[in-house]
Amino acid sequence: MAEIIVIGSGIGGLSSAMLLAGDGHDATVLERDPAAPPGEPEQAWEGWGRRGVGQFRMLHLFLPRFRALLESELPEAAKAIEAAGALRFNAVAGAPTSVTGGAREGDDDFEAITGRRPVVEAALAGTAESTPGLRIRRGVAVAALRTGTEAVPGVPHVTGVVTEDGEELAADLVVDATGRRSPLPRWLKAIGAGACEEELDDSGFVYYGRHFRSSDGSVPPMMSGLLSHYGSVSILTLPADHGTWGVGIIGSGGDAELRNLRHVDRWEAALNRFPLVAHWADAEPIDDGVAVMAKIEDRIRHTVVDGRPVATGVVTVADSWACTNPSLGRGASMALLHALELRDLLRRQGTDDPAGLAMAWDEATRAAVEPLYRSTLHYDRHRLAEVDAAIKGKAYEPDDVAWEMTRALQFGSMQDPDLFRGFLRVVGLLSTPDEVFAQPGMADKVISVGAGWRDEEVFGPTRQELVELVA
Repeated sequence: MAEIIVIGSGIGGLSSAMLLAGDGHDATVLERDPAAPPGEPEQAWEGWGRRGVGQFRMLHLFLPRFRALLESELPEAAKAIEAAGALRFNAVAGAPTSVTGGAREGDDDFEAITGRRPVVEAALAGTAESTPGLRIRRGVAVAALRTGTEAVPGVPHVTGVVTEDGEELAADLVVDATGRRSPLPRWLKAIGAGACEEELDDSGFVYYGRHFRSSDGSVPPMMSGLLSHYGSVSILTLPADHGTWGVGIIGSGGDAELRNLRHVDRWEAALNRFPLVAHWADAEPIDDGVAVMAKIEDRIRHTVVDGRPVATGVVTVADSWACTNPSLGRGASMALLHALELRDLLRRQGTDDPAGLAMAWDEATRAAVEPLYRSTLHYDRHRLAEVDAAIKGKAYEPDDVAWEMTRALQFGSMQDPDLFRGFLRVVGLLSTPDEVFAQPGMADKVISVGAGWRDEEVFGPTRQELVELVA
């Protein structure tokens, strides 16, 4: 059993620490934000500050894959989230029979358990606090990595961390779960490590989001998908806990004509012109104004370069490893899946061979989680290009079969029960697009039923009408 330090207490950090402690490791979570989560959900929403998490109060959705993994591997955490009021939501059960074709065996797979980020994270943190072998230290910021005898000549070996207060903490393994803003490259440079292999770019999207609450504890009826595209913008309508939900308008970060969406009156005027989603704003707002999130990074980072680790004794998980535009809601599911891969790797080989562990972690990450990142990035790059084309009044013609099939599946999902479930499997991160298209007859049905996706009617304003509304 190993002494493990996890830096960061977000979804990825807490999941990693609970899984590792559950296997008998001695896990310590170091969190720079000092405030502990309140015990009541509304206190978590109203008063819990997490300045280290830029998206903390933005819209969130926890997918069916997250629910399935949580119930299987961290059942106490699943119970705590539900006890905190998280909503169990099944897109199949909530859709009309004309779309679903009626109930089928396996439809339970599509159930999600979801809520506002502060409520869900507070419940996870409460479970972590009571996990044997796990300790959370809040208000402790890491300043540097501690090093010791090299396991590979010329490659620094991390043996713990140094806090900003000068405290040295030893560990057999350091897990970087500090999220999108991970300072790992700076820490590695300070100990003489080589540069990580990194791809980095602005995702190009901007979010304008608000949260609402109903008077009777219900959520609005679904008349479109959770994420719907309308030319140069997309709209998110995400149910959450305690009769609350979030609504987000997503556009291009370079779309100056829509920047007035940051003002409540312009945001409301715009949303009101989309008849399938306008009713989601017919309720009490529960946040101050419009929350704006921009300059979102698409970034993936590998600590093995040219077949050689840049350092040993330290690994990255979740958003510290890779992050992208969050509109597909995949971050928490990928974080939990990544944490499970780390637990399983340590079961197989432990920490006694630091170099072998570093290489094996890179291999496991590339095999199990990176394909999900690449799939998300592929979708986002095409969607942004489609948005930019719509701004210019042009058709988007990328000559990419994978994009054509994805959009055809999305369009056909409202017309065929098999395509509907196939699309939800992709959306819920239960299957990859390739796995769905490989089902007998599925690809042919996508082509035939979804062929008219380019001619789909847009239930909303034209681009010029939208610009005038926002102006």
